[in-house]
Amino acid sequence: MESHNFFLQTNTREEMIDITEEIKEILQKKSSIRNGYIKISIPHTTAGVTINENADRAVENDILHILRKIIPKSRDYSHAEGNSDAHMKSSLMGTRVDIMLEHGQLKLGRWQGIFFCEFDGPRSRKVYVNIFKE
Repeated sequence: MESHNFFLQTNTREEMIDITEEIKEILQKKSSIRNGYIKISIPHTTAGVTINENADRAVENDILHILRKIIPKSRDYSHAEGNSDAHMKSSLMGTRVDIMLEHGQLKLGRWQGIFFCEFDGPRSRKVYVNIFKE
């Protein structure tokens, strides 16, 4: 197994940031593993990671719009920090994705990309990348 990580700075309270190129760069420049799988983990309770379409930014906007409708920021939440909605959105999206790796390439669909999901920004965030040999 190889372990890598990187930091990113988010700019708004809620946003989806395409991190596909950062992951590909790790595979190309830092990894010796060609076949296996890659595990991307987000070590934050108010952020997440997902795989979805990266050809049309409207998809990202739609996802965030629906999450805001399902889990609004202001409600009668018990958590006093004011970011309960962010914790719930993180749990709903998840904090880990696994992707197959073949010949040093991510086995993603034609329109798929990997997105870091910020729900309580702006913040400096960390992304863990573990690469496992087949």
